[in-house]
Amino acid sequence: MSQVRVGGFSISLDGFGAGPEQSLEHPLGRRGQELHQWIYGTRFFRTMIGQDGGSEGVDQAYADRAMRGFGAFILGRNMFGPVRGPWPDEAWKGWWGENPPYHAPTFVLTHHPREPIEMEGGTTFIFVTEGIEAALDQARAAAGDLDVKIGGGVSTVRQYLRAGLIDELHFAVSPVVLGQGEAMFAGIDLPALGYRVTEHQASEDATHIVLAR
Repeated sequence: MSQVRVGGFSISLDGFGAGPEQSLEHPLGRRGQELHQWIYGTRFFRTMIGQDGGSEGVDQAYADRAMRGFGAFILGRNMFGPVRGPWPDEAWKGWWGENPPYHAPTFVLTHHPREPIEMEGGTTFIFVTEGIEAALDQARAAAGDLDVKIGGGVSTVRQYLRAGLIDELHFAVSPVVLGQGEAMFAGIDLPALGYRVTEHQASEDATHIVLAR
């Protein structure tokens, strides 16, 4: 049976999934890139950006798993881009260029309608204005027997967590203290929601934690 999963989501030691002051210049917020050092050197990431080589081992295994087995993705509006409010035009098509890394239907939560955008490589961005459950219904239908990934950002993961709609979460806890930013777990009681740690494995750059219900 297909599942709803979060995979490869980087957080700081103090629980922040992005730095403060996200913008076009700082899409992950100030110092947000420090959370993702564990993935940059992996074979998975280097292949994704068209380069050879890359590390194997723990980080590579979790990076590969974080994008494998999904038939649809769900993103928050902020994850898609920095544009706020009504769409001023059709120019913004995401952070990733003409060939985004999803290669599957990707549903974007928004309050403002927009026509779907077909990109290279099989990614189609579909904009959903009816809320998180409507987006999940559409994503499940599109994914078929494959899983649905809640891709972020922090607010989107928190909404699906609170609603009890996520089956498994993989966090890469980076040895970084941000002090401020977007807090992943504030006000969320994971044990009360039924989650427990099912895996944990450390590398030099992150501790990988998997929680499931």
